[in-house]
Amino acid sequence: MAELRHSTVAATRASNSPAKRDSDASVASSPFASTSARGRDDDGKDRSSPLPPHHHKRLSLPSPLRSLLALEDPRSPSASSSYRILLAFLAFVLFAALFSAPSIWSHLNAPYLCQKDGITLHCPETKEPSSLWENPRAATTSWKPCAERRSNEPSDVPSGNETSGYIFIHAEGGLNQQRIAICNAVAIAKIMKATLILPVLKQDQIWKDQTKFEDIFDVDHFINYLKDDVRIVRDIPDWFTEKDELFTSIKRTVKNIPKYASAQFYIDNVLPRIKEKKIMSIKPFVDRLGYDNVPMEINRLRCRVNYHALKFLPDIGEMAEKLAARMRNRTGSVNPYMALHLRFEKGMVGLSFCDFAGTREEKEMMAAYRQKEWPRRYKNGSHLWPLALKKRKEGRCPLEPGEIAVILRALGYTRATQIYVASGQVYGGKNRMAPLRNMFPNLVTKEELASAAEMAPFRKHVTSLAALDFLVCLKSDVFVMTHGGNFAKLIMGARRYSGRHRLKSIKPDKGLMSKSLGDPHMGWASFADDVVITHHTRAGLPEPTFPNYDLWENPLTPCMCPTS
Repeated sequence: MAELRHSTVAATRASNSPAKRDSDASVASSPFASTSARGRDDDGKDRSSPLPPHHHKRLSLPSPLRSLLALEDPRSPSASSSYRILLAFLAFVLFAALFSAPSIWSHLNAPYLCQKDGITLHCPETKEPSSLWENPRAATTSWKPCAERRSNEPSDVPSGNETSGYIFIHAEGGLNQQRIAICNAVAIAKIMKATLILPVLKQDQIWKDQTKFEDIFDVDHFINYLKDDVRIVRDIPDWFTEKDELFTSIKRTVKNIPKYASAQFYIDNVLPRIKEKKIMSIKPFVDRLGYDNVPMEINRLRCRVNYHALKFLPDIGEMAEKLAARMRNRTGSVNPYMALHLRFEKGMVGLSFCDFAGTREEKEMMAAYRQKEWPRRYKNGSHLWPLALKKRKEGRCPLEPGEIAVILRALGYTRATQIYVASGQVYGGKNRMAPLRNMFPNLVTKEELASAAEMAPFRKHVTSLAALDFLVCLKSDVFVMTHGGNFAKLIMGARRYSGRHRLKSIKPDKGLMSKSLGDPHMGWASFADDVVITHHTRAGLPEPTFPNYDLWENPLTPCMCPTS
């Protein structure tokens, strides 16, 4: 009995200790407690009710969580180690979240772009319906033009006495090639802190036009707008008496500038000569400044020149407004219109060295023309046929009027579509245009929209006519190009920059089209599906830039900013 009394007292003392009571209470109240902790009756049976089947899964918690949920005594060695592991893990997660939060926030709030994967376009979901006239993915972009000078940007233009010297360039080619040359001339003048003499527009062998800068552009606006960027003078300074030498002498000419030269090349190789001679001409000057090898601010300046400083004369702008208004009212009520840049003039066809459908006589006449105009490239003509096939497979040949007609019909445009045609005289005349006119009879040119008297002032210069086409295409609801070139690139870039990327600017995939149009076994339904899917990615949205990108066609990175 004494032994029994002694064991009972010991058990009672143990149960009355604070640590024991707390432990018992936690076990009893815990929803994760096992049946063994609840106690048994005298005959060994469990006094608690049976546990549900899923209850046993809760018992296999990791030790750190058991400690955190008060399932394990935190003062035990195993619990202390578990706490340290858990705290380290939580600290790591917190640090990673803090480190990545800014980029995640920026990604969620930045204006996003559609991303290309082959011919598939991956875009965020939008509620904007697909349309023939509106870009269905326009709602996925939110960009605005920002190439203009900032209000707090100080002027760093050197005075006439501090200038590095004067540079003079001939802007060669057609109107749009000349436009690019002028933008580049302003940029290199900025790079070298030199004074720019108003560029001369040089006659081109294809366009054969004698237009002066002031015949097409507003000179006063050009000079005044850029006065805080570059010093520009209208003419060669009076103190320089050897003006003829500037045009003819090799001593006054900087030659052999590589294509797409860097800003540093001009500083290292051209600037010293300008400082020495005071006035130098630079030629040739076609594509003599790169894009991704010059400072971002220089590319912004080029956009500033292109989109803001170079303004056509008021009479050109007014006439273009009339032509666009007449296109929108041809059906008796307001209607959208398409502008089609049809590059199929004789000069372009010859220069492309591609082969096109035609009679034997036409092919012989084209061969003779190419041999006369480009004898070095023509040679004896034996290599031209395989070259022509290769260029067509690679999508480097202009689309014929009949080919672009089939593409437009596959995209869903009907016979009722109003189309403004911007082109010179189409090679092959009415016969070549017949397939396009048969499928789209509402084709008009500026000559058909305006009277002879209205057009007379603009016929003095080919560049004035090109300027009218440029502006009417820029204002169109849909712009379609049939070949590359500066006109199409500048239109695409200007529509993107001005926010008109919300309307379509279609750039046909000529490589894919050459394969599809040459497949005699492809049905119309399959062809139309291919055309629609392919051109989802070619509708003129701003795109991320890439190495050696073309600033004129895609001015997004240097010249546009996300909207707030």
